[in-house]
Amino acid sequence: MSQYHFISGLPRSGSTLLAGILRQNDLFHSAMSSPVAGLMNGTLEQMAAGSEFHSFFDDAKRKQMCQAIFSAYYSEHQDKHVIFDTNRIWSARMHQLVELFDHNFKMICCVRNPAWIMDSFERIYRKNPFEYSRMYSSQMRQTVYSRCEAMMSAQGVVGSAWTALKEAYYGEFSEQLLLVDYDLLVSQPEQCMQLIYQFIDQSFMAHDFDNVEYQEGEFDAQLGAKGLHTVKKKVAFTPRRSILPPDLYEKYSEMAFWQDTTGTSASIISPKKSNS
Repeated sequence: MSQYHFISGLPRSGSTLLAGILRQNDLFHSAMSSPVAGLMNGTLEQMAAGSEFHSFFDDAKRKQMCQAIFSAYYSEHQDKHVIFDTNRIWSARMHQLVELFDHNFKMICCVRNPAWIMDSFERIYRKNPFEYSRMYSSQMRQTVYSRCEAMMSAQGVVGSAWTALKEAYYGEFSEQLLLVDYDLLVSQPEQCMQLIYQFIDQSFMAHDFDNVEYQEGEFDAQLGAKGLHTVKKKVAFTPRRSILPPDLYEKYSEMAFWQDTTGTSASIISPKKSNS
């Protein structure tokens, strides 16, 4: 049977890049966000209290149904030694994953300074000037301030992932987590991958960081956000100036809660915080 691990964390923080690197290993299967978490949630809703079918299910059968979703969705990849399922909501579902897989799984959470996450989304928005993305409503897309506010709301793409990660980071299963900082992943990819392999207890395989190829052009086109899930071939750190107004940059930079390791058992690959 395949070993399941999970990729979660914040958007625009390297999860697609990480999937592209991992899939170079023939023993691994990895991809961008899958619908498994959503399928499991929808199934549980149909079996939940208040549903007309609630009396047909007990906890054991609910668990079996959820396990069956994993087996069915990844049936064509059962030859792989390790399957990585990616979804940002998994970090808020640790209690369910522990029940499904005991503690026999790990979760890799990609993180990045939230200011640069907002900067990255804003760049995608401006690179598609005549394509109104489904990520924003007409009112939300008015200015960079309204776009950032929408992204960081509790129901927004960034805000929902941020709160989910925070729940897992301070939760009772935080020892299952490895947080990987985007800047280190792109500037020191080999060292990061060695630590990731160590965390998931797999023998390290050398990767070609000059030829990482992965994209989901059709998915991005449907979303109206061309290039959202396109990985550059060469893994490298590219310094640049933020296009966010200074007040927004400062505001979101302060939201990197993982820089404080108090109250968590999570493992972290991130730059050392300067004392100056």
